[in-house]
Amino acid sequence: MTPTVLLVDDEPNILLSLKFLMQKEGYEVLVAQNGEEALAIARQCLPDLVILDVMLPSPNGYEVCQAMRADPQLTELYILMLTAKSNPADREKGLAMGADDYVSKPFSNQELVGKVRVILGSNLAVSRDGQQKAP
Repeated sequence: MTPTVLLVDDEPNILLSLKFLMQKEGYEVLVAQNGEEALAIARQCLPDLVILDVMLPSPNGYEVCQAMRADPQLTELYILMLTAKSNPADREKGLAMGADDYVSKPFSNQELVGKVRVILGSNLAVSRDGQQKAP
């Protein structure tokens, strides 16, 4: 089964490049341009990973992350925040809201792909709480 990545960003050029990058790696890709759309797609499709921008129109990425963690249907999603907000306090806030990882823009494609491979590689076998997943 091909892992699914939900990309959430309000910048069309970033979405386009991330979509190309993830598809090149063999992942199925879903796209959302705002927080409400991201939550709706996540609930409907249950992706394996959400790559989430922080600076979105309302709700922002922090709020989307928090909503996903509060939703029993979405609690197992892996969330990687990808954002221009790069100071340590922003990173700490993202992780405190429930993100599994935090990458600052500009980012290295190689670094991002490496993180996605690690997350999705482990996500296929083990859930966020460490329990073995059924094949």
